[in-house]
Amino acid sequence: MTKGKRYAGNEKIVERDKKYTLEEAAGLLKQIKPAGFDETVELTFCLGVDPKQADQMVRGVIVLPHGTGKEVRVVAFAKGDKAEEAKRAGAEEVGAEELADRISGGWMEFDTIVAAPDMMKVVSKLGKILGPRGLMPSPKTGGVTFELENAIKEVKAGRIEFRVDKTSNVHLIAGKKSFSEDKLRENIAECVRTILRLRPAACKGQYVRSASLSTSMGPGISLDTQQLISSLK
Repeated sequence: MTKGKRYAGNEKIVERDKKYTLEEAAGLLKQIKPAGFDETVELTFCLGVDPKQADQMVRGVIVLPHGTGKEVRVVAFAKGDKAEEAKRAGAEEVGAEELADRISGGWMEFDTIVAAPDMMKVVSKLGKILGPRGLMPSPKTGGVTFELENAIKEVKAGRIEFRVDKTSNVHLIAGKKSFSEDKLRENIAECVRTILRLRPAACKGQYVRSASLSTSMGPGISLDTQQLISSLK
């Protein structure tokens, strides 16, 4: 695979075998030559868990202090007063059966779904469409709730849902390359604290095996996980 000049130049900035502190990594992200758009900053953890075991599943929600830098389009399943509440909170689309029919017909112009509990009979019929895309709302992550206003405002403010994948990795959005170093550090620190807090009791041995930062089109920056974890305790 041939690498472009910009990517090859960025690789020279990052020492492949070095483990960086959070402060060093945030500084490097600002030095990396950008692509032609405001790239997303991604944080990846490799965890010492077996996701095939129910008692080692790692999933949850993070509300980033400075948001994701992305405008989030929210769909809300609700009726009556709850539908009005969702509209006031800023949901782009609000509905019930008719909204489910649009999604079944191929409309997917949204980023996340919240639903009132009494709407889950309608939403559950979309499982084959929403499930593979990671869009099925869940009570465990706050996507199914009667507190629709709070849920929608949190999502738009920077709430992200995550779960460990089958290779034991967790992928998180930590912001945008245009963010200041301070904002990136604070977002990343919140991600790390959340991952540490969710360590399963059944996990034995090393929990966070590795962690890395990257921009959408940039090389990975390996983090010194021991230093990172100890600095946040």
